[in-house]
Amino acid sequence: MRDKLCLVTGANSGIGRATAEELARRGATVVMLCRDRGRGEAARARIATRVDGARLELLIADLASQRSVRRAAEEFKSAHPRLDVLINNAGVFWGRRQVTGDGLEATFAINHLGHFLLTQLLEEELKASAPSRIVNVSSSAYKAARLNLADLQSERGYDAMRAYGNSKLANILFTYELARRLDGSGVTANCLHPGVVRTRIGRNAPPLIWLFFLVMKPLLLSPAKGAATTVYLATSPEVERVSGKYFVKQVPQPTAARTYTEETARRLWEISEKLTDLTAADPTA
Repeated sequence: MRDKLCLVTGANSGIGRATAEELARRGATVVMLCRDRGRGEAARARIATRVDGARLELLIADLASQRSVRRAAEEFKSAHPRLDVLINNAGVFWGRRQVTGDGLEATFAINHLGHFLLTQLLEEELKASAPSRIVNVSSSAYKAARLNLADLQSERGYDAMRAYGNSKLANILFTYELARRLDGSGVTANCLHPGVVRTRIGRNAPPLIWLFFLVMKPLLLSPAKGAATTVYLATSPEVERVSGKYFVKQVPQPTAARTYTEETARRLWEISEKLTDLTAADPTA
């Protein structure tokens, strides 16, 4: 991975930090996209003490704010004309319905729309680096989804597990549609289930789910093990030309039949474009 440039969202803790550390260990320059500068600096310092000669950059962005995502994308592009690997890793799990400053339900806005927008804004840099890769961290929680394209903001009733599952299903649909649209460009797009990992994502979950994470903590995967499939998809020559797949434990696995409905994926894409003010003619509109 020497001379490769990778961007990892949510790189200040958990799977994201473990991913950034392993990529740095393999020689990549890693741009750590973090919401909080203090936590980001602490994560960068921690990795630097563990990886000799680590090449790390910090990029601050709040995926809940589309203005922040756009600003970060412009900052990245002003410093880098290319991007070899984009890893959309950051995620949240809210026990109660939250609304972002853009007026959007926060779980969907952060887990899907923020990454959708970031990917579109950096598409030309990825194409300039082809062969390059996009890796979306999803979850088997997508199986709990009841995705209603007419109510993506959960305004008709909010269930934490369902909202999280919907966002993870959106990650998969986005990946499959992205792979179709990037076919022939030299840019691949894949997604994955990292396993059930000891991270901070359950801290805002409903009490029963928080209790599950607490009781099961000794049995959960470490962040490093949870990052294994992400790192594999970002680095392995075995998947250099593989695109539009869902991986578990570094092995491609089929997803539920509904994830392969191209019409649903296309409609979600179009809705996502509208919710992020993107147009085909002007991706910065």
